[in-house]
Amino acid sequence: MQSPFRRSTLATLCGFALQDQAITLLPTAADYRRCLLEKIASATRRIYIIALYLQQDEAGQEILDALYAAKVARPGLEVRVLVDWFRAQRGLIGAGRQPGNSTWYQAQHLEYDVEVPVYGVPVQTRELFGVLHLKGSVIDDEVLYTGASINNVYLHKLDKYRLDRYHLIHNAPLADSFVMLVQQEIIGSPAVHRLDLPQPPSSKSLRGEIRALRSQLKRASYNTDAGSLENGEMRVIPLLGVGPRNRLNRTICDLIASSQSQLTICTPYFNLPVAVTREINRALKRGVVVDIIVGDKTANDFFIAPEEPFKVISALPYLYEISLRRFARKHQTAIARGRLNLHLWKHGDNTYHLKGMWVDQRYTLLTGNNLNPRAFNLDLENGLLIDDPKGQWLDPRAAELASLMQHTRRVDNFEQLQTLAEYPEGVHKFLRRVSRVKIERLLYRIL
Repeated sequence: MQSPFRRSTLATLCGFALQDQAITLLPTAADYRRCLLEKIASATRRIYIIALYLQQDEAGQEILDALYAAKVARPGLEVRVLVDWFRAQRGLIGAGRQPGNSTWYQAQHLEYDVEVPVYGVPVQTRELFGVLHLKGSVIDDEVLYTGASINNVYLHKLDKYRLDRYHLIHNAPLADSFVMLVQQEIIGSPAVHRLDLPQPPSSKSLRGEIRALRSQLKRASYNTDAGSLENGEMRVIPLLGVGPRNRLNRTICDLIASSQSQLTICTPYFNLPVAVTREINRALKRGVVVDIIVGDKTANDFFIAPEEPFKVISALPYLYEISLRRFARKHQTAIARGRLNLHLWKHGDNTYHLKGMWVDQRYTLLTGNNLNPRAFNLDLENGLLIDDPKGQWLDPRAAELASLMQHTRRVDNFEQLQTLAEYPEGVHKFLRRVSRVKIERLLYRIL
């Protein structure tokens, strides 16, 4: 079956000229933490930290201390932190009632004579239906791009890590574009308020402003006026998306549709949108070799050991495995022929948070998008598409893939994946119950 993809779709994306030496791959979470701290300490003009959350723990304290220290040393330094509004004002899921990180931000604010503003960004009127999932921190003229948030496990501060991708890109126009979006489309919105100051307004009082912000963001995009269209040279293309059929979603589908020989996809939560599944099916029929790297269910950040008390959130890794098993069963022939390779990542007690795509020998997508219905419909997402028509970046690209594959095993047959009957009792009972009342599909859409 021929793909309905039109080559001009990707060709019309505008991006910034990029030298292959301008990208540094940071191989581990600990390397990323060290790099982030070094860049903060040496910043001379601006620091914009953007993450789903900045957690109150050892790693979070280290980063916040570094931001305040940089501001004290250079009072003219522009420092901004953006986090999700709702996530910052609640405790950890399943940990009972706790003060949110915003209480910590406010306490830290009182300790210093300088300010490190922490802005809470509400993407929807309730966290369940959309969060700030933008990635990419700007320090002077560099962009540190990763899907990781800021806490002990994401930064491998203590004994465990959560594997992600980490890229340092030196590109002033790209950094300017990121900052411009934050300044023009986000910070100035009446829905966005500082969380490091006492008594922020209630979410309920901001419902109208939040809806207006979401509507505004649906029309927003990164400014690429300083960039160029496809010209045969290496470029980096910033992409933004919120809500169905946005530019980032369309580009993801077009990338899959453009694949001719090799397609590699990473996702931590195997729950693909229909549009993505459709294009993968078409790619397999075209003869494209498809590799999908996902985490073993025990490497999922929601996994709870069977001997621990059951919590509803602990059923999620099993839901994702059910989805993966269905997909593998449908494509068992392709798996047997080596056309489809499903790789499960597991390394000790560490967890897996990889996202992104590699298409043929040309395109590499860096993104925080989980390639699931929630990312495609609810959250505010972004991505960086590296277009490398001359193959200038192939060696580092291959090295990253080899590193990511290091702790994986291939699924040779769908029967290697467990079934509902083999799951722990609490998980088994819960999943049977939600299946009977037909809310399983709803869970797949919002989690």
